[in-house]
Amino acid sequence: MRRGQGIKIGIIIAALLLSIWYLYPTLRLSTISPQAKGQMDREELARLEKRAVKLGLDLKGGTHLVLEVDRSKLSPKEARDAVDRALEIIRNRVDQFGVSEPLIQRAGQDRMIIELPGLQDPERAKELIGRTALLEFKLVKEQKELKALLERIDKVLSKGKEKEKEKTKLAELFKESPAGSLEAESATSEEEHPFSYLVEFIDQQYGQIVVAEEDIPRVDSLLSRPEVQALIPQDMELRWGAEYANLRGERVKRLYLLKRKPELTGAHLTDAKVTIGRGLDPEIANRPIVNMRLDKRGARIFSRVTGANIGRLLAIILDGNVYSAPRIKSKIPDGRAIITGIGRMDEAKDLAIVLRAGALPAPVNIIEERTVGPSLGEDSIHKGINAAMVGMILVVLFMVFYYKGAGLIADLALILNLIFVMAALAGLRAALTLPGIAGIILTIGMAVDANVLIFERIREELRAGKTVRVAIDAGYSRAFRTILDANLTTFFTALILYLVGTGPVKGFGTTLMLGIVSSMFTAIVVTRVIFDGLTAGREVAKLSI
Repeated sequence: MRRGQGIKIGIIIAALLLSIWYLYPTLRLSTISPQAKGQMDREELARLEKRAVKLGLDLKGGTHLVLEVDRSKLSPKEARDAVDRALEIIRNRVDQFGVSEPLIQRAGQDRMIIELPGLQDPERAKELIGRTALLEFKLVKEQKELKALLERIDKVLSKGKEKEKEKTKLAELFKESPAGSLEAESATSEEEHPFSYLVEFIDQQYGQIVVAEEDIPRVDSLLSRPEVQALIPQDMELRWGAEYANLRGERVKRLYLLKRKPELTGAHLTDAKVTIGRGLDPEIANRPIVNMRLDKRGARIFSRVTGANIGRLLAIILDGNVYSAPRIKSKIPDGRAIITGIGRMDEAKDLAIVLRAGALPAPVNIIEERTVGPSLGEDSIHKGINAAMVGMILVVLFMVFYYKGAGLIADLALILNLIFVMAALAGLRAALTLPGIAGIILTIGMAVDANVLIFERIREELRAGKTVRVAIDAGYSRAFRTILDANLTTFFTALILYLVGTGPVKGFGTTLMLGIVSSMFTAIVVTRVIFDGLTAGREVAKLSI
């Protein structure tokens, strides 16, 4: 055995065994039926899925989003790192959401690319990712202040109407209606109180009113008028409740008059968990609630606020909507609070996720959305595998036909090359994408390219009358420089694609780099070891090449 031959054989065997170890979870998962997966231990299945080759968005299906951070309302100092902070917060949200192998990266100055493989609920993903999650605690104003505000709004909206017109209209209503007095009274109420006519008071002490579902657009329209906005005091604001409620069989939404300045914000939140409420209160019993815990400073502020406002309502607001406004019954010194009024358990879970991850520094807008269904991904897998198999079969047949026995050695190296590439993907936990499959197909051709150069050099040496042993040595030594130069230039190109590319381009660059390294190893080391083994210790008169 030639010097170093044993070391090379040991390296090849070690690389093969390591590859089999990395590929075992993928092979096992591919042979398990969906029914068997359902019966497996969840922890064991999770370990297998974690170690298996991951599929990218275009193969597994999922959601692709391009987000843009709106920095227009931020100060220059806040805007400087707003995108990076938003990226980190969104990454935390997605990680807690449980998406396997997500792609979250910055693209340009204000944009981010989010890819969530396997996620088939894009609406829920958009809600989770795009939510600003600004949490605030604000005191609800008293009812007398709300009534005074509504009176001023009614007065401004009804101002300018001529009394003669009102009398004429009322007279016509009296003549046309059998129940004239009632309809006239109703018409007068709507005419004189165009805003408060649309609402109903539900609290005798605090500023809570309800609006019927069909009247909400009208109320929003009236509140958006500049003359109405000017009437709202600087220290107050009107906010809608987050959920609809039923009042005497009618869907309604609450509208609150709040103190504008928050008593506390979500900046002091340390944890948020979902539980099912207990007790007799219909707002809590058997409904999902979010339990929040505040840090020490937040707990001190919360203790002071609740201690000084016993009996008042404290609204809990997320992204401008009031989720609940519980009555403060006693001082709360432990920094704990709950959010009620949540309709579904998955909504409560998502709310807890965004609260734990923190609020975005600025709103994000979805400017591109693409969803790939699992059937399309499955079709891409089949077509990609078929293309790879056809390419591999053609290369194998060509090498055997043109180089005979040496072609078989090159084909063996090609098979090892594919095993090493897939094992490297599993070991690096990189996702296999459709462009990645294209990179592997390209690698199939490149894997034998080096052997073609070597075999042609060996043929030249044999034609020059050299012995088989000398021809093999000369063929490998003379072709090495050319092979190295060609592969290095391709490797650096693939590296640039990986570094500056996104999604599909990055996947192509990854598999191409792995394929180049692996093909260099199999073409130069593996095939050389086989040739050395065939010619060791004896004189070979003829080489099948």
